[in-house]
Formats: sequence, structure tokens, C-alpha cells
Amino acid sequence: MADVLSQSQIDALLSSMQAGGADDSLTEQTNETDLQYRKYDFYSPKKYTKEKLKMLQSIYDNYSRIATSQINGLFRVASEVEVVGVEEQRYYEFGNALNETDVITLARVDLPDHSKNPPMIFHISPIVMSSMIDRMLGGSGEDHTVDMSYIYTDIELALYENIIQYMVNLTSDVWNTYLKFSTKFERIEENPSMFQGIAVDETVVIVMLKITMGTLEGAMNICIPGTLLGNIFDLIDTTKYLADQDGVILSNRDELLTNIKECKMDVMAQLGIARLSLDDVYNLHVGDVIDMNKPHDSQVSIHIEGQPWFTGQLGVNNKNIAVKIEERLEGVGDTASV
Repeated sequence: MADVLSQSQIDALLSSMQAGGADDSLTEQTNETDLQYRKYDFYSPKKYTKEKLKMLQSIYDNYSRIATSQINGLFRVASEVEVVGVEEQRYYEFGNALNETDVITLARVDLPDHSKNPPMIFHISPIVMSSMIDRMLGGSGEDHTVDMSYIYTDIELALYENIIQYMVNLTSDVWNTYLKFSTKFERIEENPSMFQGIAVDETVVIVMLKITMGTLEGAMNICIPGTLLGNIFDLIDTTKYLADQDGVILSNRDELLTNIKECKMDVMAQLGIARLSLDDVYNLHVGDVIDMNKPHDSQVSIHIEGQPWFTGQLGVNNKNIAVKIEERLEGVGDTASV
């Protein structure tokens, strides 16, 4: 029996009691209202909380908005990308849903901790990708005869790779709010069953997107391996902890300076600037003198990577021409140290 009876059920129950018997129709009605519970698989418990999945939903809602603008600009068609759902599965469930003719894209993710992680997997239904390729080649992109068994030609695979890189590169932008990392296109895999980069029993999160282009509609799935997603969440939690510790955001300025101290930089001393006509340049010969329009004892400008930073005096050091730094230019390098 249901936990709570409606007023009509209570009235019917009282009437049946007064009549001296139970009403069979009431029993059938209450049985129909029994709660349906979803079975929980204790063999493979859920790894991510609802809060984590909601965060992913929010991230890829932003991804869908940017992807919509990207598709509109690239293919000149009214399109819409929306998130259908975010689900936690086993990788074999994702793999079993793919056909042998499907093409998947592998994207390498470089996290700040330089850990080695399995790649993200992108999959777009052939009806949507064939429409994009057709529009790129000048067609109408309205072929409704393409189905899931469609096989791409070599030329189409080259265009496929060009298009999917736009979708891969958006990933880093939408994650920047939580964690900065780079996502790079690695390769396309024409036979998904041959890909062994993710264990079949590994927990993955599938982000399901629906892409509408004109009168066509198809799906796009993004598979995020559990190993990769776990490392991302750990880095996010660590960053939040360091930022909240004692109410002070820790600076990594010293670490950055240590890493860039060995970088090579071009330092140039500019003696002066002369303007010549093309006729003068054409008639230049060995032994000609170019007037720099500056006194011989004037200061020279010292440029670092093309930017003026100091003024100095030209001289000699150990029989080599040298420049002595005398002062720093105002408004330059105030926040840096040399």
C-alpha cells in the first residue's frame, strides 16, 4: 500500500468498512500507486556525487553555447547545441554503443601536475558530421539518407579531422573557470573496438549533447575517463584549499621566476635612427658614412626583446665594445625585476 492515501481513497476505504468488506477496486488502485524503486548495483557503485555531475553539467552547458556560436560562424547555418544529460557508466557500455564504422577522436589532456592520463574521446553522429563536411564543400548539408552505418572516404576523414579540432579546442576554454589545462587533438580512430587506451571496466562520465543544424539533428558524445576526471577534481580541490588557507591566496611568483631564469633574451643597444630615401639606399657604397643625428657622446637606448628598458653609455670593456646601464626608463618594467 502506498505511504499516503488520497482523500478519495480514504473515503472509499471507510465506505467499504461500513459495508463490511474490502473493496477489490481499492486494492487494485493502491497496488498501481506503489512506488517504483531503481535497483542499485553494489558491484559497481557510483563514483561521483550529484554535485560533481552538476558541475560537469554547468561546464558543458557553457561548452554548448560556445559550440553553437562556433558552428554558426563556420558553416553559416542556424544551429543549436544543448546538453541532453551527464551520466556515469563503465567504458564497455560506451564502447558497445558504437558501431564498427564509427569514427572517434582522441584528445590528449595536459594537466598542471604533468600526470599521465588516458585521452578524452569525442564522437559525433555521421548525420551531423556529413552535413558539416557537405557545407564545407559548398553543398546544402541537407542529406537525410545518411545513417549510423555511413563510411567516410579518405577526403572526408581529412575534413573530419579539421572540423573536430574546433570542438576539441573548446574544452580548455570552458574548464578555465575551475582549472587551467590544455587539450590537444591527438588522432582519429576509425575502428573504436581496437582502441585499448581505457580499461573496459573503468568508470567514465559521458556528456551527451544534441546538435541541431537546419533540419538535421544528431548526437555528440564526450567520454571523460575516470582516471582523468579524478585527477582534475583532486587538482581543483587542492587549488581551493590553498586559496582558502588563512584567507590568503598563495602566489606562485617565485616558482615562475625559477622556471624562467634560464630563458635566453635578446638585449640590443640602439645607437640611433636614420631615415634615408630609397634612392639614397640604392646608391650606398662601401666607405659611405650614415649620419645618426646624435652627438657622439650621447646615451644609447637599451632594448630587451624589442622593448626599450634602459638608457646607457657606450664604452669599452676588456677591449670589447660595451654599454654601461645608467637608468631605467620611466613607466617600464615597474612590476618586474631584472
